[in-house]
Amino acid sequence: MNHELRSKVGQLFMVGFDALEVNDHITRMIREQRVGGVILFRRNVHTPAQIAKLCRRLQEVNAEVSDIPLLISLDQEGGMVMRIEQGVTPIPAAMAFQAAGSTADCEKLSQINGEEMRQIGLNMNLAPVLDVNNNPLNPVIGVRAYGEDAETVIEYGLAAVRGLQHAGMIATAKHFPGHGDTATDSHYAMSVVPHDKARLKAVELAPFQAAIDAGVDAIMTAHVAFPAIEPDAAMPATLSKNVLTGLLREEMGFKGVVISDCLEMAAISEGVGVAVGAVGTLQAGADIVLVSHLEERQQAAVEAVLQAVERGEISEARIDEALARVMVLKRSKAVQEWQNAPVEPQGLMKTESLALARKVQAAALQVQGDFQPLDLSKPVTLITVEVRSRSEIDEVAIARNKEPRSSMLPALEEAGVQVREYALSAEALQEEVDGAIAFAQGAEQIVLQTYNAQLIEGQQRLIKALPQDKLWVVAGRLPYDMDLAPQALGRCASFGCRPPALEPVVNKLLGR
Repeated sequence: MNHELRSKVGQLFMVGFDALEVNDHITRMIREQRVGGVILFRRNVHTPAQIAKLCRRLQEVNAEVSDIPLLISLDQEGGMVMRIEQGVTPIPAAMAFQAAGSTADCEKLSQINGEEMRQIGLNMNLAPVLDVNNNPLNPVIGVRAYGEDAETVIEYGLAAVRGLQHAGMIATAKHFPGHGDTATDSHYAMSVVPHDKARLKAVELAPFQAAIDAGVDAIMTAHVAFPAIEPDAAMPATLSKNVLTGLLREEMGFKGVVISDCLEMAAISEGVGVAVGAVGTLQAGADIVLVSHLEERQQAAVEAVLQAVERGEISEARIDEALARVMVLKRSKAVQEWQNAPVEPQGLMKTESLALARKVQAAALQVQGDFQPLDLSKPVTLITVEVRSRSEIDEVAIARNKEPRSSMLPALEEAGVQVREYALSAEALQEEVDGAIAFAQGAEQIVLQTYNAQLIEGQQRLIKALPQDKLWVVAGRLPYDMDLAPQALGRCASFGCRPPALEPVVNKLLGR
């Protein structure tokens, strides 16, 4: 095998691994397959100092075989999608920024986010989300979007891009050409956006065009079918030359790096498969192939691309074109100056950064209808719907990180409220719902914290079964959950259920 070709192809791959330290898996991918990028998830994360050491060691292993530094990325969007939560400024969810109403704060906190990630040794943020969340039944985007119309998404999304890029972080707009108007999670199945080209240009594509015009560094693809652009309804955007080359490159004029969303998501892995998908996305016009998890799939994907080049299915010119774009991205200071990132990160969680995050989160609190505070002389029954099964978008807090639960219990107890809690999973299985209803029997005050109840029948059944004249509903992710209990004594939305998002909710419940 041509070593030069292997090095070129390797640069077009970004891969993940499961460990807190550099292990054999990622070492093999760097040394043998010459991958040019690494993606971190919560499984790789403990403390900022540990991540900084991990990033430094990854770069050192790479430097033994290549003089081209690694891209080291993560999804640090804010809100529910914060791979690093401990020891960094809590960035609110995208939708919280528009609820709070300040693009300047959005830009500043995005810059803080970028600066903190650089201090930890990362150089590429797979954010911001530029999808327009115009479908309330969307299970995957929701509060990750800056708004429900293109204008709002452009206004806040570009502020986020500016903030990240001003910090020297590579910003990645996602999920092109738009994952907002879907009712399927592409981690599990393929979604379809059926609109015609005119509507797509006015809504889905508008934020991406604005980001391109503003000079965004990279764009991530969506595993979503767009029949108006790609006639083959079984062909997701990630694999479509009509979408990635015809639309994104030629019509919209994007000259930066196109990165695929992870090919291990079911829309690809259970469709054409990861290896075929890797060949397909490069043929379509992507420059970086993302394979986040299993080494055998990563190895197979690299080999499939090498063989496709040797067979002439992918021209070497296409490899060189992608490589040239990746090299431009890697000229950024954050990539080139990896040795300057401190092993002991400095300047994280500054007082003014925490104050700004708290201000935005408090300003974002949405209240629907009249809101009566709790009667603090009476006991409170708290029912908490919490995420227990991990997905790419909702990573469960890992025990080793000692991260708090997504629950108001500690804050209510600290305020001196007499409170007891029943917790159930977001899936709201029948026996859990029955248990919650029984637990709430005879309760004088019930606070229910939902999680995407709009999409989950069991949670809707629970809301209907509880006495509305004793009920407060806290929408823990999608704000639309407030609509499910119009007669409740209080309804509010926090755009997330991690403790920083719940703090203003507790204050509201306590009448502060």
